[in-house]
Amino acid sequence: MKSHHSGQRPRRSRGGSRRRGDRGQRFQDRDRRAEAPKKKSFWQRLAAFFGGNGKTARKPAPASRNGSHQQPAPPAAPQRERSARKPEPVEVTSPRLYVGNLSFEATESDLFELFNGVGHVQNAEVVSYRHNQRSKGFAFVTMQTVDEAKRAVEELHDKEFLGRKLVVSGAKTTEHQPHSQE
Repeated sequence: MKSHHSGQRPRRSRGGSRRRGDRGQRFQDRDRRAEAPKKKSFWQRLAAFFGGNGKTARKPAPASRNGSHQQPAPPAAPQRERSARKPEPVEVTSPRLYVGNLSFEATESDLFELFNGVGHVQNAEVVSYRHNQRSKGFAFVTMQTVDEAKRAVEELHDKEFLGRKLVVSGAKTTEHQPHSQE
């Protein structure tokens, strides 16, 4: 359907509205929005949830003489004295031994040679991460007999090996332990 106007459209002012008389309505909407509480952003609500008030607690750093800003050093956290965790000694009841505090460079052949000086070694296995094959710092060695395993614990426990003192004890049985993923 075609209108019978001339080819020109009616002029409107820029930024104006199409309807007349809504100028008062626009100001009422603006006033209503100003009175309404401002909705907090996601980050402000998250900060408020974790104890903040949504505003940063830091004050701006004072400018130094040359005009550059320097961050103040954070307050020193109280240092707790970390005690060295001693592994619990496990009685040797099987030929399988746990070797802890192992150097990360130690290989299975190194362990094989070390424990062969005490008795006959059946197996030496360095435990490593799956994703990068880096040693976890411990291993399991299986000796021929329980007596050889006991002798290995007596001779090699606290012995220096590749720069670290070894922890050698009986391996815990894996019957009731869940299989670890990593």
